Amino acid sequence: MSKKFQGYLYLSLAMILVGSTVIASKIIAAGLAPFTATALRFAIAFPLFLLLMWLTRTSWPKLKGRDWLILLAQAGAGSVGYTTLLIAGLSLTPATDAGVVIGTLPVVSAAIAILILGERPDRRMLAAIALAAVGVLTIVFKPGEDGGHSPLGIALIFGAVICEGLFILLNKRVKAEISPLALSTLMTGLGFVVALIPALFEAHATAAIDKNAILAVLYYAIIPTVAGFVLWYAGSAKVSGTEASVFTALAPVSAVIFAFLLLGEPVGSHQLLGIGCVLGAVLGLTVPQIIANRRTARSLSAGEA
Repeated sequence: MSKKFQGYLYLSLAMILVGSTVIASKIIAAGLAPFTATALRFAIAFPLFLLLMWLTRTSWPKLKGRDWLILLAQAGAGSVGYTTLLIAGLSLTPATDAGVVIGTLPVVSAAIAILILGERPDRRMLAAIALAAVGVLTIVFKPGEDGGHSPLGIALIFGAVICEGLFILLNKRVKAEISPLALSTLMTGLGFVVALIPALFEAHATAAIDKNAILAVLYYAIIPTVAGFVLWYAGSAKVSGTEASVFTALAPVSAVIFAFLLLGEPVGSHQLLGIGCVLGAVLGLTVPQIIANRRTARSLSAGEA
């Protein structure tokens, strides 16, 4: 097995696990309040990340006050905002709809960079944003709506995607060098602190503890959060960044497939059309860049020869 193929395998598994978080969040939404579930997730994942740091002898970064504020904002947006909005949205709408919406993350991140950082988009970027928007709109305005479909739920899930996009943007503002493992550890620790405060005000006494929801939180914390991190960075180390970004397209596909297989949710033509548009947008952004990178590498090799 070649090094690159191993990288592709690890990245594929990591994104399949990301897709499974939609199913876990759907189960959690039926039995736990969003902030309580989020705080519990990070309370489980944080000591595991600390153990990984100890085993790998990863050092803590030296951070200044400004960097701490940015990391706190990252934890609030990407860690807590994403998880709580996803859980809240899935209490209102099917997991198949959510799978389509989370697939827009790469395009949403690019759009945020345009709006906030002032980056100038090219035609390919504008086309990708438009195609992703069409994908989401196909499930928002689908014909023959049923009781399980909720535009508000989809809006909440799209809000979760925006939070994750802000997380990516804020990460670029941190001046200190932080290793991926240290960053994940900090995000889970800070995320726990941020989620714990509103969790204390959620109505625990009136809600029965749901066993399946607790098991889903355990799965979310250990498998996609910790194991997914290990798989993603193990794969990213073996391929280029642009190649790695292509595999994010597997997350919405796996989410829809898991929703069909595990939750028995029907997959309609509007969802297939939506996921096709989203995948087309993501691949349209990344595949041309991969081809261009390979041509550049070949040209440099030929010049050296």
